[in-house]
Amino acid sequence: MFRKRPPPEEERRVRANDREYNEKFQYASNCIMTSKYNIITFLPVNLFEQFQEVANTYFLFLLILQLIPQISSLSWFTTIVPLALVLSITAVKDATDDYFRHKSDNQVNNRQSQVLIRGLLQNEKWMNVRVGDIIKLENNQFVAADLLLLSSSEPHGLCYIETAELDGETNMKVRQSVSVTSELGDPNNLASFDGEVVCEPPNNKLDRFCGTLYWRDKKYTLTNQNMLLRGCVLRNTEFCYGLVIFAGPDTKLMQNSGRTKFKRTSIDRLMNTLVLWIFGFLVCMGVILAVGNAVWEREVGSLFQSYLPWDPPVDNFLFSAFLAFWSYIIILNTVVPISLYVSVEVIRLGHSYFINWDQQMFCSQCNTPAEARTTTLNEELGQVEYIFSDKTGTLTQNIMSFNKCSIDGQSYGEVSDPLGPQPKKLDFTPFNPLADPDFCFYDDTLLESVKVGDSHAHEFFRLLSLCHTVMSEEKSEGELVYKAQSPDEGALVTAARNFGFVFRSRTPGTITTTEMGRPVTYTLLAILDFNNIRKRMSVIVRNPEGRIRLYCKGADTVLLQRLHPCNQELMNITSDHLNEYAADGLRTLALAYRDLSEDEWEAWAESHRCADKATNCREDRLAATYDQIEQGLMLLGATAIEDKLQEGVPETIAILSLANIKIWVLTGDKQETAVNIGYSCKMLTDDMTEVFIISGHTVQSVRQELRRARERMVELSQTRHMGKEGWGEACFVGNGLRERQEGAGTGGGVKQLHCSPSPSNLMDNISGEFALVINGHSLAHALEADMETEFVSTACACKAVICCRVTPLQKAQVVELIKKHKKAVTLAIGDGANDISMIKSAHIGVGISGQEGIQAVLASDYSFSQFRFLQRLLLVHGRWSYLRMCRFLCYFFYKNFAFTMVHFWFGFFCGFSAQTVYDQYFITLYNIVYTSLPVLAMGIFDQDVPEQRSLEYPKLYEPGQLNLLFNKREFFICIAQGIYTSVVLFFVPYAILSDATQSTGVPLADYQTFAVTTATALVIVVSVQIALDTGFWTVVNHVFVWGSLGSYFTIMFALHGQTLFSIFPSQFHFVGSALSTLLQPVVWLTITLATAICIVPVLAVRFLKLDLKPQLADTVRYTQLLRQKKRKPVGRSVGGAWRGMGSMSEGRLGARGGSRRSGYAFAHQEGFGELITSGKNMRLSSLALATFASRHSSSWIDTLRRKKHTHTPTTASEESSPAPSCVSGSVPPLSNSSSLLGGSQDTPIEEETATGQNTQTVAASSTQAVPALAPDSEAPAPQGSAQTLSTADLTSTAVRCHGGDSSGGWIVTLGTVQEALFGWKGIAARTSVSSSSGTHSVAKETNHIE
Repeated sequence: MFRKRPPPEEERRVRANDREYNEKFQYASNCIMTSKYNIITFLPVNLFEQFQEVANTYFLFLLILQLIPQISSLSWFTTIVPLALVLSITAVKDATDDYFRHKSDNQVNNRQSQVLIRGLLQNEKWMNVRVGDIIKLENNQFVAADLLLLSSSEPHGLCYIETAELDGETNMKVRQSVSVTSELGDPNNLASFDGEVVCEPPNNKLDRFCGTLYWRDKKYTLTNQNMLLRGCVLRNTEFCYGLVIFAGPDTKLMQNSGRTKFKRTSIDRLMNTLVLWIFGFLVCMGVILAVGNAVWEREVGSLFQSYLPWDPPVDNFLFSAFLAFWSYIIILNTVVPISLYVSVEVIRLGHSYFINWDQQMFCSQCNTPAEARTTTLNEELGQVEYIFSDKTGTLTQNIMSFNKCSIDGQSYGEVSDPLGPQPKKLDFTPFNPLADPDFCFYDDTLLESVKVGDSHAHEFFRLLSLCHTVMSEEKSEGELVYKAQSPDEGALVTAARNFGFVFRSRTPGTITTTEMGRPVTYTLLAILDFNNIRKRMSVIVRNPEGRIRLYCKGADTVLLQRLHPCNQELMNITSDHLNEYAADGLRTLALAYRDLSEDEWEAWAESHRCADKATNCREDRLAATYDQIEQGLMLLGATAIEDKLQEGVPETIAILSLANIKIWVLTGDKQETAVNIGYSCKMLTDDMTEVFIISGHTVQSVRQELRRARERMVELSQTRHMGKEGWGEACFVGNGLRERQEGAGTGGGVKQLHCSPSPSNLMDNISGEFALVINGHSLAHALEADMETEFVSTACACKAVICCRVTPLQKAQVVELIKKHKKAVTLAIGDGANDISMIKSAHIGVGISGQEGIQAVLASDYSFSQFRFLQRLLLVHGRWSYLRMCRFLCYFFYKNFAFTMVHFWFGFFCGFSAQTVYDQYFITLYNIVYTSLPVLAMGIFDQDVPEQRSLEYPKLYEPGQLNLLFNKREFFICIAQGIYTSVVLFFVPYAILSDATQSTGVPLADYQTFAVTTATALVIVVSVQIALDTGFWTVVNHVFVWGSLGSYFTIMFALHGQTLFSIFPSQFHFVGSALSTLLQPVVWLTITLATAICIVPVLAVRFLKLDLKPQLADTVRYTQLLRQKKRKPVGRSVGGAWRGMGSMSEGRLGARGGSRRSGYAFAHQEGFGELITSGKNMRLSSLALATFASRHSSSWIDTLRRKKHTHTPTTASEESSPAPSCVSGSVPPLSNSSSLLGGSQDTPIEEETATGQNTQTVAASSTQAVPALAPDSEAPAPQGSAQTLSTADLTSTAVRCHGGDSSGGWIVTLGTVQEALFGWKGIAARTSVSSSSGTHSVAKETNHIE
């Protein structure tokens, strides 16, 4: 464990079969050790780690002070018992974790491997393998170390591996040995192999390796394609041999298993600050009491020296004051109890289990539950303001299907009549026995074209069958399984397979296909691999006739530039097709080829060999040679692949937007495709005020475009506010629609709209729905230091932001930018390896366990399988966790100040002698037994509104974003209440008992009676207080609250009884005190009076606050009670109205009109072949979250939001009064205006139904619009709840649901609810009736003014 580390390597030299030579370099052995302790080091190391925590060190310091008799008036066990308990619990947890690490390490280290030693293969444990050994691997075995592949059972030294443990991808990858070693398949030949490898030192780059093999006076270049990394599994290869290059901790797997960045929540940071403040307050109290001790000892204590002398070390009043200071530090230390930290961790653990156990976040299709991979960030889930999302696999399913194609100017795959009967799925089996039965295609003209021998169609599918990196596994004759590195490639190769061009197998030098039933083997001359700079890949093959041809596929933006001039006319036609496909949200590729002569091939091959062997700038040289040959191409056509949206994505984004969460999509897509996916997800709508596109190529052009966008926002915002003097008019620019708001100029609660905001507040008062789309090259300039502020200012004023063509690094930079400038909680969600940097940079990282492996999940804090679960994670679990933690902390600080400050007041009455008020056992047990469990139950189980209401009213989420429930103000309120309680608990018993007597005439003014009375009153008061604070009672709460109160009396009578006193007479001084005290009626009167004085003001303040300024949660709870008391019969519930249409989001309903766009996206890892990441346009023009009325209003919560962001250049449009807009078509928008906390609530208050959980969002089919249910309009409102609300009249508009029951199906809009609950007298109500085609909507608007 304490072994001295060797100096860092500059290069590594490894000689095969020569352990003595290799040991000179002190390379690490293959034994891994992820554990932290062993039996000997556990206790000292674990204690050392635990005392790194400031709190533990602080309590250890107090314990040392308590061991000094002259200082401590408390026994040492009052501190050591809770400290030992905390240390023990943490030590057990650490020991358990480390035990499992030891178990895992032993299992791995003891695996067997065949090592070539002195010409013989011997079984060795993995831990005994050394650098320079030659190992034999057999099929399905794990690779023991990072190996240089020497030879294999396959021809040309080929082998296949699965890298799931490295990158989470289950598809096979191919590796090949250097040609000179591929023939060393015999152990005898390998025993004589003495080649030397010089390579890079150990590092964590999984996709790169650079080295050179020196053997027989020649050198050979080594790349990552020659390496087998530890953690991989050998597949479909009988055996192979490898030379160990890196072992144990030096392997790339172990290099990548470093500790992830530790994330702390904002509450953690605030709590640390508050603890420091409390410690300062503790020191101040100690100083005050020490000064009092000095004064008292000098003025009064000196008079008692004859019979009350100072203790031996004390010889003057100053030294007495010094000792008194430390004594009071010990006594008053419970203002920061050690149990605080333990309780916080227990509560967080409970919240994590609730997430793991949530059946509504369990995906039955893939059998994947939600998982909280950390326990430290739960409450921060309730404070998220920005979500950064990947697209492919996160918003979309990442399941690709070949949808359309363009061949020689002819487009295939179109559906002739969307309204007519759908054509039948083509049956390829009679034509092609090797066809994939799951392949879906409907256009039979393409199949006929292939059957009649169209040369262009044949060449098109021949390209798809040859130009890829797919691996094929033929389990039985004709049963092919393709292992593709991206779903895109799999879809394209499968399409070629069904149309008669079947990819069968490959070797390093050949590709075998079956073309129209005839087997053909091509010689593979070169693969020009794909990366995110080239955006294309090519293969050069020689057909059986000897003709050499280059096949290329890639982004149309780069491929069309490399075409031969004679392709101009075909290129124009194909470009139109590409634009059509991209407008439909399809992922597109262009295909081309070029014939090469032998001379051209030989010349290029030589330049390629030189570039491949280069030691400097190898990648750049290879790219240049690739570019040289990929010119003068002949266009074949284009492909279009469909990637469907995940279920519930548009609804989820809409609901999260209502919660004032800004969603940014960071994707590798081309701009046009990214825009289309924005429309599909309802991030963008045709009714938006304006969508700004930033595509400048220079810093100046980007700056100008950003400034023009801001000026345009301000201009449109000023237009909207122009001429408003009590009567307001809101112009809607997007579709020319306008909505009027009218109200009495003198009406109570009407917020006047200002006509001309000052220039400094222009961006803060932006109203309207804007969107920003920015390209990767523009984003690179926008992220520069001098451009950051302008970019943030513009982007954060928009409702939606889409960054396209971004790299993984840029994703992380965008997240860091918002963290830096907005000081907001960020969440990043993704499913691929390219999302890891973004996930780790955000405050909270969420991984989607999808088609791209589990690497994003492994790097995340939370994981689940569907994007739609995000709304439940945030709006239910996150909000509850934040609420519970805030209530816990408020109560915890309150109860401890109420407990501790009694000692402070007592100091003025005991000569500042550091005498305690309570029995020392009560001091020990107060935080461990009497008050610990009730507050834990509240922190784990409490909730303000049910989960259905949390989803129905997204505005409930906003207090967490503004940190309203626990901040410095709330902290001081809790402290003030605690100090007030301590004053009452001390002075009321002191005043009453000082003159009280027992029934026998004996005075009650003794110390023990006072201590028992005060302690009993304290426990009762804090128990009643937590009963008032608890909003959701469970059996556990009842048992803990009343059980703790009962345990107090039980333990107190036991401690004050004769039994313990007879055994330990020197320890239990309060014998008989409890019984004699609590038998006195005056004591109970005192306790009752003190309790009333403490609790009644709290009740009064809460009642007035609820009556005069109700929170949204209060209003929701009130409406919940109304629903339970009075329900109207409804013909059909909202949940039932849309539940049957849940699957609509899976499909693509119609094509977007407007401009035609092409769409192409690229991967972020070379050789992984994920060429495009665009999604299908799901413009569900008839799908909306019914009837969210948009209103101009201003509320106290919006004011707080603007104040919070005054340090930033701007605030998002949601922070002001956004324009009326529509989610889709003419359906009213999902407005982000103010909430019912003081303004308007945009979510309808729906009638409680049996399917209440399904009323989160309301979807309508293409022939219906479903507004929301409303409760009884006759229900009274809480007094004062309408004081801050604007007055308007909402006309209820009823819409008959198509296909509803004959007796029902009528659903009322929000108007009656608003009038009943909040006194609103009118507001525009609007419904949407979509045409059956789903391509347009007719708006109906009704204005009614009383």
